[in-house]
Amino acid sequence: MTRLIAFNKPFEVLPQFTDARSPSPRATLSDYIDVPGVYPAGRLDRDSEGLMLLTDDGRLQARISDPRYKLGKTYLVQVEGEIGEEALESLRRGVVLKDGPTRPARARRIEAPELWPRNPPVRFRKSVPDCWIELTLHEGRNRQVRRMTAAVGHPTLRLVRWKVGEWSLEGLQPGQWREIAV
Repeated sequence: MTRLIAFNKPFEVLPQFTDARSPSPRATLSDYIDVPGVYPAGRLDRDSEGLMLLTDDGRLQARISDPRYKLGKTYLVQVEGEIGEEALESLRRGVVLKDGPTRPARARRIEAPELWPRNPPVRFRKSVPDCWIELTLHEGRNRQVRRMTAAVGHPTLRLVRWKVGEWSLEGLQPGQWREIAV
């Protein structure tokens, strides 16, 4: 029977079970998940939070993480500044990064979501406003969301992956996981 686990990865947790810098004080997946034989289906940067899927099925792992399957990944992104329609339209069309153009994304401005507090909190600056966007990608380049928002003039302050395909983070607090029926 295939196992699939949804995990809410906290900020500054490595998206792997071991740390190459061992012994190391950095937290890893093994600090939260004690399920033998499961592996991450895709990555989520140490400084990002949110949904990670883990499975013991190699084919399911490939279907989740390989861009050719076009599984959407939805992020809630706090950006610096008040993002306007022009910048959102650039994200929708795709932006040119150093490693080439991105695929078009779904992008919209949203109200600040009700999330758990981040530890440490995002630095607040009175003189610089911020806002939230929802961004759905169908590819997964290294630090892509951060590079895309910076390319349109709105650096990422906080990044939470909320959905991967049909699976959502709904109901999971940081560090919590649940098994999903496949």
